[in-house]
Formats: sequence, C-alpha cells, structure tokens
Amino acid sequence: MNWILLVIAGLLETCWAVGLKYSQGFTKLVHGILTIIGMIASFYFLSLALKNLPLGTAYAVWTGIGTVGTVILGIMLFKEPVELIRLVFVALIVIGIIGLKIVSDV
Repeated sequence: MNWILLVIAGLLETCWAVGLKYSQGFTKLVHGILTIIGMIASFYFLSLALKNLPLGTAYAVWTGIGTVGTVILGIMLFKEPVELIRLVFVALIVIGIIGLKIVSDV
C-alpha cells in the first residue's frame, strides 16, 4: 500500500509540474490554483508513504516518477525534443526506480 501511495504522489508531482508550465508563472488563475492543489495532494500522499518507507528511497522514487512523467508529457504536450540520449537517461531513471523497489525492505 505504501508503494501505491508513493506512485500516486509521483504522478501528482508530474501533474503539478506540468501545471506550472500551464499557469505561466501563476498568471493564469485556474491553472495556478490547480497546480497548488496538485502540490498539496502530492506532498500529502508522499507524507503518507513516508510513514513506512525509508526517506531516501521514497524521495528518490517520488522525484524519479515526477521526472519521467514530466519528460514524457513535455514531449507529448509541449513538443519538446525527442532525442535518443534523452530517452536513454530517462530509461536509467526508470531502472533506478525499479532497483530501489527491488532492494527495499518494505
């Protein structure tokens, strides 16, 4: 259950990171409000996961999910460049997340 909470937190991190782009520096009210709600929700689920997961592992996985998600959505929504080397490094982040899950005691 803790890992599910952590994945939800990471996906919400992706949402608020993309929301930051859409809010244009918090100049668009609705997007800014949704971004702040996403931030609060992401931190809330992270805090729940941290009750039973090691801090270093949880934080690394949370930021990793957020990073991978924002790269993917940046490519899809904002036409960011798709370069092989970028995809290789994103794959390394995914491998790191999987590795942390495998070696985690919880």
